[in-house]
Amino acid sequence: MIRVAWMQLRTQALVVFGALAGLAVVLALTGPHLAHLYDTTVASCASHGTCDTAGDLFLRHDTQLRGLLSILTWVVPVVLGVFWGAPLVARELESGTFRLAWTQSVTRTHWLVTKLALGALATMAAAGLVSLAVTWWASPFDRLTLDRFSPDVFSERGIVAVGYAAFAFTLGVAAGVVIRRTLPAMAVTLVGFVAVRQMFATWVRPLLLAPSHLHVTLGGGTPVGFGKSDSGPFTLWPEPPNLPNAWVYTTRIVDDHGRELTSQALSRACPTLTDLGPRPPTAGGARAVAPAPQQVANALHDCVTKLAASYHEVVTYQPAGRYWTFQWYELAIFLAVATALAGFSVWWVRRRLV
Repeated sequence: MIRVAWMQLRTQALVVFGALAGLAVVLALTGPHLAHLYDTTVASCASHGTCDTAGDLFLRHDTQLRGLLSILTWVVPVVLGVFWGAPLVARELESGTFRLAWTQSVTRTHWLVTKLALGALATMAAAGLVSLAVTWWASPFDRLTLDRFSPDVFSERGIVAVGYAAFAFTLGVAAGVVIRRTLPAMAVTLVGFVAVRQMFATWVRPLLLAPSHLHVTLGGGTPVGFGKSDSGPFTLWPEPPNLPNAWVYTTRIVDDHGRELTSQALSRACPTLTDLGPRPPTAGGARAVAPAPQQVANALHDCVTKLAASYHEVVTYQPAGRYWTFQWYELAIFLAVATALAGFSVWWVRRRLV
């Protein structure tokens, strides 16, 4: 049965792994040059005082390839789930070839488990190799940006892609088993995978570990902006302190009792600042704008100095050291869901498929 399953998967696997070999060649040719460029410009810029310029210039290298790799790491798991997982059983159910297998002294369970195991291992290997190659190639950029918890970067690096691939593949198999038609199963796999990935990144990942809290003196080395909040009243916008590779949830201004600074309290404490009016946000809701008039800047400085006596910043964040903990947690969750979907598919074939 293993030989039969491999023969059915062989052509697709050779195409995919052949494409991965081509990708490896491209990355092997360009990666060492990037690493050398980083070492000779960005890593040594401190002695020349040109770090900002060197960093900006370095980020302009291989932008098209970086964009392609970003798309590729997102697409590979779902493509394998759609084109490997969904047709795995659905195509045989449509054509009726499953009956031939079941009449050759092969049980339903043995038939499906063998196909599932071989397909899942190949899928996880392909996605893992892509993620490994991209993680190695993009490491100079990651050392510069120091933003590994960024949703895109987090999903494109490390080991989570293996879990995504296992989930996409087993989701496709489960959809094919239930729907029994290839094209609808492929559509369900695509929509389901994208929806689950987005919901997990938005709602589940932030809850995997309780965040840490950092108390910082108001205005103590970090900029504080002034303007209108989304609800209308004036407010202060504290910038988080420099926390390389950390995941910052929120930065709030609170008093010693944990009460947030309200617009009313701000108006009472800094009437001169509020009378001068807010600095308007830029298009798209961004809060970083051109330098304020000197009068506003002076009033803001005086206001922050006055409020610092009774207020401080509280930064809610995940430390950089928890990056691999999040990677392992997310991998474990997606593998667990994949295992459950595989078990469901086996149960459905044994009990419900006639």
